[in-house]
Amino acid sequence: MASKDDAPTGAASSNGNGNAAQPSLNVLAQYEKDLSFESPGAPNSLRGRDKAPGIAINVNVNANPLSDKQFDVNLTLNAKASFDQEVLFNVELVYGGVFAITGFPQEHMLPLLFIECPRLLFPFARQIIAEATRNGGFPPLMLDPIDFAQMFQQKLAEDQAAGKVKAS
Repeated sequence: MASKDDAPTGAASSNGNGNAAQPSLNVLAQYEKDLSFESPGAPNSLRGRDKAPGIAINVNVNANPLSDKQFDVNLTLNAKASFDQEVLFNVELVYGGVFAITGFPQEHMLPLLFIECPRLLFPFARQIIAEATRNGGFPPLMLDPIDFAQMFQQKLAEDQAAGKVKAS
């Protein structure tokens, strides 16, 4: 039996700092913004080789506000496979997500946008890259997990170094 002091089901509880809302990060939408696959040497580039090709992978994350609580985060993955001077394939994907972020302190927003959001998008983008390379006639390219926290820290360090250079 509930006492008259019990909060009704579904009522927001206070988290001690006066905010009634609990922090939340919600994925509202995910989408392919751009997908490109090129195999300029096909069909010759599809023949078997004695050793694996070199693969260069670039990763970038961008975030843009849509409103004060909604953000568009884009994860850009580019993979280029080459053997000697011959480009076997080049695949580029811009995979986006719309996120609703509420109840977090302002100092947590950049880590959420540049670490947590791309971490949530990455498995889907990885699958799209694997399917694109497989559909192009190559073995599926299974990207290794990405440490978005390290990428974020590195970017902060680069930005701070650039700021010190400009100030001098």
